[in-house]
Amino acid sequence: MRLLFLGDMVGKAGRTAVWERLPGLISDLNLDFVIVNGENAAGGFGITEEIYLETINAGADVVTTGNHVWDQKEAVTFCERHDQFLRPANYPKGTPGKGSGLFYGRNGARILVANIMGRVFMHPELDDPFSSAESILGACPLGEQADAIVFDFHAEATSEKQCFGHFVDGRASFVVGTHTHVPTADAQILNGGTAYMSDAGMCGDYDSSLGMEKEEPINRFISKMPKGRFEAASGPATICGVGVEISDSTGLAEKIAPLRIGPRLAETIPPFWV
Repeated sequence: MRLLFLGDMVGKAGRTAVWERLPGLISDLNLDFVIVNGENAAGGFGITEEIYLETINAGADVVTTGNHVWDQKEAVTFCERHDQFLRPANYPKGTPGKGSGLFYGRNGARILVANIMGRVFMHPELDDPFSSAESILGACPLGEQADAIVFDFHAEATSEKQCFGHFVDGRASFVVGTHTHVPTADAQILNGGTAYMSDAGMCGDYDSSLGMEKEEPINRFISKMPKGRFEAASGPATICGVGVEISDSTGLAEKIAPLRIGPRLAETIPPFWV
């Protein structure tokens, strides 16, 4: 099975680049399943229902989020209407929406996708991400109810991401980190067969500070005083993500490599898809 994950869409530049390129990637690379993190798609802060629907229409099978999921107030209501929209699963019981779901790939495979948020340097009041993952895996084990299992681990600390990957190694197909907006160079298959990458990077303008116009962040580092709002950078965007080949028989990963298309960063397509 061929699975593509695209990192956080940031602002109009990022989401437009995804919408324009994703249909061609699906057909040209013969992709079976696509996951897109959309939590920064609306001006860098949250996601609207319209943006979510456009992303699904472009070919995404699931849209994941993270700590900005509720920045656009409408998300609190529209999350209940769309099964392909995920918020972090370790929000407290009773939070609107859902954090995981079982979906079907273009090849007919049953794919469990779960969105988990880390707590280190982020939201320590959230439920434990490790026990949340344990509950999700227990309810839908790999090789039984699911043919593949993917975790979007939205977190700040690389150590927390790595430990989470090792925690589910052999029980999930793929763990990918999001949130830091910078693609890492550690795409690998762990000892138990789980594909792992600490951060997929962002889909946005890399002539920026994490996808935001750089002048205001620079000002705040220097003066410690805000002069204005953070605004999403509007230059040419680079699509960043990661491709994974998953065994149809075991549900474990066979190959993993980054995908980058656009200016500034070195472009690359997973070599096993070329």
